[in-house]
Amino acid sequence: MASLNKVLLIGNLGNDPEIKMTPSGQKVANFSVATNEFWIDKAGAKQERTEWHRIVVWGRQAETCEMYLRKGRTVFIDGRIQTRQWEDTQGQKRYTTEIVASTIQFIGSGGDRAPFSADDTPIASPMGQDIPHAPISDDDVPF
Repeated sequence: MASLNKVLLIGNLGNDPEIKMTPSGQKVANFSVATNEFWIDKAGAKQERTEWHRIVVWGRQAETCEMYLRKGRTVFIDGRIQTRQWEDTQGQKRYTTEIVASTIQFIGSGGDRAPFSADDTPIASPMGQDIPHAPISDDDVPF
């Protein structure tokens, strides 16, 4: 049986990317992205929930994120979910779940750059359609 580990997000950066260098000299960028869900509850009041996602970007793509991404910027992310385990300084097992981005497209202000893959090669937008270069409102979502 086949399996699939695929994540597609459109959200806003919660912080500037944190850039680190691996011992082998490869850059890695870490940042958080917020997605929002809106609904009307049984009492007719508008409700909102924000979900935070930890994003990891490697190599040349991390360098591009370092140059262009800032807190508040809207991005489209295509990636996969990964859970890592490590031991903290007290010997306790710790876990984190993150999204390893394979494609990022900048949306909104300054977002004229085409989407790019892990090797910084421009690629076609998902399903052959252009991703809008403006924030998406609830009215734009067809469901």
